[in-house]
Amino acid sequence: QCIVWDWDSNGKHDFIGEFSSTFKEMRGAMEGRQVQWECINPKYKAKKKNYKNSGIVILNQCKIHKMHSFLDYIMGGCQIQFTVAIDFTASNGDPRNSCSLHYIHPYQPNEYLKALVAVGEICQDYDSDKMFPAFGFGARIPPEYKVSHDFAINFNEDNPECAGIQGVVEAYQSCLPKLQLYGPTNIAPIIQKVAKSASEETNTKEASQYFILLILTDGVITDMADTREAIVHASHLPMSVIIVGVGNADFSDMQMLDGDDGILRSPKGEPVLRDIVQFVPFRNFKHASPAALAKSVLAEVPNQVVDYYNGKGIKPKCMSEYESSRTVAP
Repeated sequence: QCIVWDWDSNGKHDFIGEFSSTFKEMRGAMEGRQVQWECINPKYKAKKKNYKNSGIVILNQCKIHKMHSFLDYIMGGCQIQFTVAIDFTASNGDPRNSCSLHYIHPYQPNEYLKALVAVGEICQDYDSDKMFPAFGFGARIPPEYKVSHDFAINFNEDNPECAGIQGVVEAYQSCLPKLQLYGPTNIAPIIQKVAKSASEETNTKEASQYFILLILTDGVITDMADTREAIVHASHLPMSVIIVGVGNADFSDMQMLDGDDGILRSPKGEPVLRDIVQFVPFRNFKHASPAALAKSVLAEVPNQVVDYYNGKGIKPKCMSEYESSRTVAP
């Protein structure tokens, strides 16, 4: 149903008339033909004997733009590449101390492990090879004990991938005793590292790989300007960033990175092309089911994937059998 008004700047718009149509009828304006409708004001029609219409509405052109769904891209062969980054700064507390967020308890997982497993087990279903690059930041690492903000937690820089979420858990547990927790809390280097892989993917001009970076951190980041810059750059790439806040720190900076409350800008004032950051404080889900945490953490990812590819005009790779089995809606 189309309703036509005469617009007035003071807001008191005058009703002209209305008409109804169907999509099939509108499609008639596709091959250079026009489609038109009489615009009827029901009051006038009821009162005036000779009333024909209040004007004619003409449709000159009709274009159909198909919006593909997240499922279309996944079924079309788009791989979700899932990378984990863990905060090893000193503010987490000495792992040997039971108060530490990194304390390895003999019988129960710490908060980092709980968050990693809850989110990772959902993400791994979208990652076909189940191999996850896993990095740490903010620690001094062997053998020279220099501070690093993007080291492989399996200490194999040539192949930082771990087999499944369980592989990430094992690498985390085995690297902890070898590290010296330090600082500062810089997350721009790890965002830039994943963005480098995502930028190489843009050369394919296909929906083949989309990158998700999961950052587990205990609090206030110290390289906010560089992080904003890195996120603005990454918003142009097939990439999303999920930040899970572990512990009870003040996470107000993180809320700013998550563009839900306004548009995030780089220090130079450049706005993000699209909102790619989702921040979730783990404390809100401490007593909830892993599914509730995963749902909140991953809520925005499907739309972020679709927004990226639709914005670039990239269709799902091979629709073939999957597409032909669906009723295609225009």
